[in-house]
Amino acid sequence: MEITRYRTPRDKAPERRSVWQNWDGNVTARPARVTAPASVEELRGVVRQAAEDGLTVKPVGSGHSFTPAAATDGVLIRPEHLTGIRAIDHAAGTVTVAAGTRLEALNLALAREGLSLTNMGDIMEQTVSGAISTGTHGTGRESASIAAQIRGFELVTADGSLLTCSETENPEVFAAARIGLGALGIITAVTFAVEPLFLLTAREEPMTFDQVTATFDELHAENEHFEFYWFPHTGNCNTKRNNRSAGPLAPVGRFSGWFEDEFLSNGLYQAANSLGRAVPATIPAIAKISSRALSARTYTDIPYKVFTSPRRVRFTEMEYAVPREALVETLRELKAMVDRSDLRISFPVEVRTAPADDITLSTASGRESAYIAVHVYRGTPYHQYFSAAERIFTAHDGRPHWGKLHTRGADYFAEAYPRFAEFTALRDRLDPDRRFGNDYLRRVLGD
Repeated sequence: MEITRYRTPRDKAPERRSVWQNWDGNVTARPARVTAPASVEELRGVVRQAAEDGLTVKPVGSGHSFTPAAATDGVLIRPEHLTGIRAIDHAAGTVTVAAGTRLEALNLALAREGLSLTNMGDIMEQTVSGAISTGTHGTGRESASIAAQIRGFELVTADGSLLTCSETENPEVFAAARIGLGALGIITAVTFAVEPLFLLTAREEPMTFDQVTATFDELHAENEHFEFYWFPHTGNCNTKRNNRSAGPLAPVGRFSGWFEDEFLSNGLYQAANSLGRAVPATIPAIAKISSRALSARTYTDIPYKVFTSPRRVRFTEMEYAVPREALVETLRELKAMVDRSDLRISFPVEVRTAPADDITLSTASGRESAYIAVHVYRGTPYHQYFSAAERIFTAHDGRPHWGKLHTRGADYFAEAYPRFAEFTALRDRLDPDRRFGNDYLRRVLGD
């Protein structure tokens, strides 16, 4: 892709259409211009120039969303120059980071300073702004969403203004734009709450589907972070419990880490999924083997090394948040649907939890939530599976993850989110001309 620095009207050169594609390859865009501003002031100029030219503007991060949330035929903004730590305040327990910084770089920088985020998702490839804008989350009894750890941010609005937002400054924007879908402006910097670096002990072990669902409430209550994977076509699950530890540090050994996290979970799993895609009849047998491939293990390490893991096998995903009390019934219905169908599903179903938060369009807004994520190997037909799963999720008042595939529109979200009208009214005020709009936002927010 050709990336150009922002050009002023006087030196603007003829442009040719570039092609942008997301991580999964299921979303493609052909923006009129691609630019990588070197500063916030330059970014503000890009937005103003786009308005003069009658073009929409969309920033992209790592492209890890499966929805076309960042797609545009206008000006596509790359974040690679808007990166780095701006400030660390040990006394206040905060870090301010440029929005294009990847979570991996943030975690490494915090660890060097003896600090950590309280919780995070299971991958680190996303940019800070991309992760928070779509509601990226981990699993947790008291903490989950990355956006819920935000204490402030900067936002470039449609007229090129720069807003500083927090609980006390522009609080209505702060409430909404922490998970703003890119609809309210372009986030340029984020201040997170952080805490002194701590240790987590992870306990991973297989359990049966019936065991997990029968004791889920206890497993959730007894562990700070609990998640599990159910393997379709089997009655088997892999579980993971993460809890704070006084130590000592006892990381996964180098060989066992490579063998389980790279060879089994990535290399061999890639080959198994390729076989399953080519010969779907082999998938149930592969699932039985895969569900038993990983042995029980316990290890203790710093948070990002426990929360995250390498994900090199590409996939397509749908995820819904349902009320936590509805999880077990929803999951049992999903399993029954797969068991009685002719579907062949090679990827496990991931289950996590989150406490209620106060973010306007957070999938956990106002209610304790449980997340059910369904996946297929990249390039595998998914419509029948995802459609059937979505019918189950929506029957239980599910809210789809903003960055993962779903078919819901604005009418559905107006019912699913009590404060939906607050968000759309704020959008009308901040971006009346839909400078940051695209087809996806038109579908999910209305126009």
